[in-house]
Amino acid sequence: MAINWQPTAEIETLKRRAQLLADVRLFFAKRNVLEVETPILSSVAPTAPYLDSFQTDFIPLGTQDKFTHYLQTSPEFAMKRLLAAGSGSIYQIAKVFRNGEKGRQHSPEFTMLEWYRPELDFEQLMDEVGSLLQNIAQTKPAVKFSYQQVFQQYLNIDAINCSDDELKQLAESHIEGIDDSWVMSRDDWLELLMSQVIEPKLAKLDVPVVIYDFPASQAQLAKVSKDENGNKVAKRFELYAGGMELANGYDELLNADELRQRFELDNQQRQQQNKPAMPLDENLLAAMKSGLPQCTGVALGLDRLMMLVTNQDNVSDVQSFGC
Repeated sequence: MAINWQPTAEIETLKRRAQLLADVRLFFAKRNVLEVETPILSSVAPTAPYLDSFQTDFIPLGTQDKFTHYLQTSPEFAMKRLLAAGSGSIYQIAKVFRNGEKGRQHSPEFTMLEWYRPELDFEQLMDEVGSLLQNIAQTKPAVKFSYQQVFQQYLNIDAINCSDDELKQLAESHIEGIDDSWVMSRDDWLELLMSQVIEPKLAKLDVPVVIYDFPASQAQLAKVSKDENGNKVAKRFELYAGGMELANGYDELLNADELRQRFELDNQQRQQQNKPAMPLDENLLAAMKSGLPQCTGVALGLDRLMMLVTNQDNVSDVQSFGC
């Protein structure tokens, strides 16, 4: 049996990838944002039910002790500890790992660009992400819509205030293969409608699209506030371009007690899904207690950005050796 040892990306593509990384570093150097490195291996891991971490064991030489460690799914927790220590604006180009993720746009190992900006508010961070795309990928200026706007426009429904049954009925009428036997949470129905119905329509706009003010139940590590209509919303945005989700940004939650409650709720949900509870990051919580500065932050998939730049439709085609 012949072994295919060749790279999955063309050498010219890898040269263009190197240029993209240089362009990203120049973009942030011009804005006086510090590049940092944080550990890939950690004794803690995210609690989010939708994330599955790679797990490994550290066994000190000469002992039979065993300490569980995890490969990072994001450098977020360690970067926030740097922010609490007074780093100021920072960014990182990091290798990250997510178990179970593999497909045309997904890889278990990929490269993430993540940055935090104490100087920028939520609107300004959205604008900076749009500027990055225009600068690096020569895209058109991004357009912005609220989460409610896109659901109203494409599905004629108020996504914040409608009933769960209404969402299920919409899914049954718009997505083939769904029937009355399906049982999912409200957020799962919303995510299904977003990914299967709305995102393909956003791709046809041929411009980057920023969706902001998600339902409060999808806040993750973002603040929750009220929109102009008095609805509780998560101060969170996602960026779509080329038919892909490229970035996820937050007005960062600063309250350590609230974050602990969210972590504990996540672990309850994990156990309900027959997933292991994850150890909480007490270092992060202590750093937040000491004073995490007001900041906004965003994570952007560099492999997907590279796909956009080179017009590739498979993530393996922009990685030297795709998984």
